[in-house]
Amino acid sequence: MIKRQRITTRIKHARQAWKNFRVYEVVSHRLNQSIGTSHFALTANVAYGQHERQNFDLYRAVSPRKDRALMVFVHGGTWARGDKSDYAFVAESFAKEGFDVVVLNYRLAPQHKFPEYVDDLIHAVNYVHSQQQALSISTENLILMGHSAGAFNIMSALYAQAPDYTFNCMSQIKAVIGLAGPYHFNYANDANLQQAFPLEQHYKQVMPYYYVKKNNIQHLLLIAELDLIVASHNSKDMHYALCRAGNESTFERVPYAGHISLVGSLSSRFSDYFATKRLILSYLAKVLN
Repeated sequence: MIKRQRITTRIKHARQAWKNFRVYEVVSHRLNQSIGTSHFALTANVAYGQHERQNFDLYRAVSPRKDRALMVFVHGGTWARGDKSDYAFVAESFAKEGFDVVVLNYRLAPQHKFPEYVDDLIHAVNYVHSQQQALSISTENLILMGHSAGAFNIMSALYAQAPDYTFNCMSQIKAVIGLAGPYHFNYANDANLQQAFPLEQHYKQVMPYYYVKKNNIQHLLLIAELDLIVASHNSKDMHYALCRAGNESTFERVPYAGHISLVGSLSSRFSDYFATKRLILSYLAKVLN
C-alpha cells in the first residue's frame, strides 16, 4: 500500500513537472550561458513595488549611445510564466549596441489577472522615470519592447478602455516594438488563457485593438513566419488599427522564425542568422535619428 502511494505521488510530481516544463527555459538557459558581460554593468532586482515579482534588472551599457536610449523589455509566458533572468541574452545583445536595458518581472496569473500585470508595467516605467538620475540612466528616448504576452501588456498599457494608471513619461516613449503579440483574440475560447483574464469581461472590453488612439509613438510589429502559437492576424489587425488612427506603424514578417525563436534570435549568438535584430536596429535608427 505504501509502495503504491509512493508511485502515485511520483506520477503526480512527474505530471506537474511536465505541465510546468517549457522548452524555452532550456533554450534561454543555453543562450544566457553564451553571453559576455563586458558590454554592460548589471544592477539586479531593483524593486518598483512591494510584491516579490515587482522588480527589474538594469543593464547599463558600458559604451552608451549619445542619445542614451533606454529599452524596457517585457517577457512573455501566457501571463502565467517567465522571469526576467530568462532574458539576459536580450539585454546583452542590445547593451552591446549602446542601449541601456531594463528587463522587468510582473505579477502572474492565475493569482493576478488583467489588468494587474499591465498596471505593473506602468508602475515600473514610472518608477524608472522618477529614479533615472539615481539609476544613472535617461528616459528621454524610451523604447518599449515585448514578446508575446509582454507585447500585449505594452499595447494594453497604451491603449485601454478605462486605464487605472497611465505613463508619466508618455512624450518620452519614442517607439514600441511588438514581437508576436496577441492583441485581438477571444480568451473565453481558450482554457489555457482564461486564468489570466476576468471572464465576466467581454474580450472586446479588454483587447487593445479596440482602443487605439492617436499619439506620436512609432510602432514596429513583427511576426514569425513559422509561428504556430499566436496567429498572425493579431499583429496585422493591430497594425491596421494603428494606421486608421493616424499612428505610425510598420509591419514585418521574420522569415524562418517561430514563436520562440523570434525572441531567441535577438541573442548575439544567433542574430546574424535571422532578420529580427537587424529589422529592430534599422527601425530604431530612423526613429531616434
